[in-house]
Amino acid sequence: MYGLGTLLYVTLLLLNAVAILNEERFLARIGWARNSADLYGDTESVKAKLINLISAVRTLMRIPLIAANVIIILFELVLG
Repeated sequence: MYGLGTLLYVTLLLLNAVAILNEERFLARIGWARNSADLYGDTESVKAKLINLISAVRTLMRIPLIAANVIIILFELVLG
């Protein structure tokens, strides 16, 4: 029941969730926009590091996430 496949699905879903966060509509509203960390010169806090992580995931993982999602969808369609 719980195995490597489940861990892969959970990881993929969490990366998808981070990748679709909209900076203007959601992150800026709660004070987690990219410019809010740069505004105060705070680069060592946990909040600033999380903002940088979210930005990096949104930038670097876009193409690999599309490929991984297509592979998982095809796998589920074929093998169910």
